[in-house]
Amino acid sequence: MLLDITPQLSSFFLRSCYGGIMKSINVKNYKEGLRDGVPIALGYLAVAFTLGIAARNFGIHAFPATIMSLTNFTSAGEFAALGIISAGAPYLEMVFSQAIINLRYLLMSCALSQKLPTDTPMFHRFWTGFFITDEIFGVSSSREGKLNPFYTYGTASIAVPGWALGTCLGVILGTALPPRITRALSVALYGMFLAVIIPPARKNRIIAGLVIVSMLASSLFSYLPLLSGISSGMRVIILTVFLSGLAAVLFPIKEDSENAE
Repeated sequence: MLLDITPQLSSFFLRSCYGGIMKSINVKNYKEGLRDGVPIALGYLAVAFTLGIAARNFGIHAFPATIMSLTNFTSAGEFAALGIISAGAPYLEMVFSQAIINLRYLLMSCALSQKLPTDTPMFHRFWTGFFITDEIFGVSSSREGKLNPFYTYGTASIAVPGWALGTCLGVILGTALPPRITRALSVALYGMFLAVIIPPARKNRIIAGLVIVSMLASSLFSYLPLLSGISSGMRVIILTVFLSGLAAVLFPIKEDSENAE
């Protein structure tokens, strides 16, 4: 009788140990995501303040503006949405405009999916893609080895509320600040993004070179007559596809740690 239940006990013990180890790994990655999400949240708080002011100017109150920021984490998309809402445009126009403006997140999601372990369940893939922003993608993609979805969850857990809180405060307190201060708050986004890209660029010369080339190429799109008419969202897509493809051909990465966590 004892011999009959021994394999079952062993299997239960192994599953329990594996579950405990995985839970510990998930908690560790979640805490690391929270830590790395703090500077992102502070940057979002400042930038979203200006979004809240814009929402107030368009006649949108604090509650709907905050809900919009909790469910749509894109400054360009939300600024465009405010104009569409105030103009009373049809829903179809909103759908098409948001799809075009936020099309770059499709590329980011595809790229980030390659860092997830192959056995990652679909619902983890879905939520990881849902929480992608430019900055969350930056810190998630710069992680060494495979990406644990709980790291992205931890980053989003503090960054997204920071974005929503900034929007809410902008609607409520926007008129209390001088115009110069509110305009200066938007600079925080650039400082935050520099904090995301500088650490990996200092470790890898290839990344540093690609960052510089990306900045120069983006400047060309802004000043050359034939290219300046292209929208910012489409500009990001073109540069991302071209430069990432060029980097993949010239500097391929060896898959020597496929199963690393």
